[in-house]
Amino acid sequence: MEIASGKAVKNWLITGGCGFIGTSLIEHLLKGQSGFKIRVLDNLSVGSREDLAEVCDFLEIPAGPPKDARSSFVELLAGDIKDFETCLRACEGIDVVVHLAANTGVGPSVEDPRADMESNVIGIFNMLEASRRMGVGKFVFASSGAPIGEVEPPIHEEKAPRPVSPYGASKLAGEGYCSAYFRTFALKTISLRFGNVYGPRSKHKSSVVAKFLKQALKGENLEIYGDGSQTRDFIYIKDLIGAIDLAVEPQPNKSVPPAPASGPAVREPWGEVFQIATYRETTVKEIAEKIRELIGMETGIKVEVIYSAPRLGDVKRNYSDISKAGKILGYAPVFGLEGGLKATFDYFRSRAC
Repeated sequence: MEIASGKAVKNWLITGGCGFIGTSLIEHLLKGQSGFKIRVLDNLSVGSREDLAEVCDFLEIPAGPPKDARSSFVELLAGDIKDFETCLRACEGIDVVVHLAANTGVGPSVEDPRADMESNVIGIFNMLEASRRMGVGKFVFASSGAPIGEVEPPIHEEKAPRPVSPYGASKLAGEGYCSAYFRTFALKTISLRFGNVYGPRSKHKSSVVAKFLKQALKGENLEIYGDGSQTRDFIYIKDLIGAIDLAVEPQPNKSVPPAPASGPAVREPWGEVFQIATYRETTVKEIAEKIRELIGMETGIKVEVIYSAPRLGDVKRNYSDISKAGKILGYAPVFGLEGGLKATFDYFRSRAC
């Protein structure tokens, strides 16, 4: 893999690399390449050393270089993105940053908006500034559909963002800083608005699919906030990892119709925002019923779907038009919901999560 300058991507930094998406990305990279290094920066507040060890051998630094002559290896730097000196150290010698570390979810941001801001806004500023100072080639930011807020779907990149939750506001700030650092400092940034990601290794997530599977495997009822008619765009982890690959090395697809943009056409991805999802709208109630049926068929466990009060900050409908990502990055999802749910269920059952 090469970055735009033609320089090979030898050194990756993945913030939040001990988490669900980070470990999945590392597993993917180690299967597909050789002769490179991955550094993980993680404060271990959610993901753990044990989670990272499930996908790779790693060396925790500072401990010097590895003693063997492996052509590829993984380093772990335990530290926080809120500390600028740690970010500088993490970015030293790095070609591409994949910035996954964040306070995630609407609920935690409503409960503690200051903590959400400090992690998501100060954190990305520190990482961007450290990347600029250390000469990083590319910077991929994990954003969300939350910056858009309550708008008529499908979401696309030309819709004006109006965040409903503090989480959405903090992610919007991150997108703004990525745009500014490209246009002011020529750091090749790209913001990916992830749909609702699910899949194996999501045991620490509190989002809908992981939550329902954990509840069902314990024989607990599946709790929906509100009436279940709210919709989301559920994306399987392997499709998401493919999108991150394409953000580092785009493969434009000239056969894909242009995005529904009202502004000028975009030809390069740098400084831009992309919706990364499936272009499919699914209700939370549908997901709950699919999981209830899957659990019953595979295990014989009988659970019911129950309803509680809606959560503050939740949007009613959310799914994404992904044509801009298809045209400019070459992104196209390939995994269906049923197969993805079955693979995720198999993972949770095998680990009794």
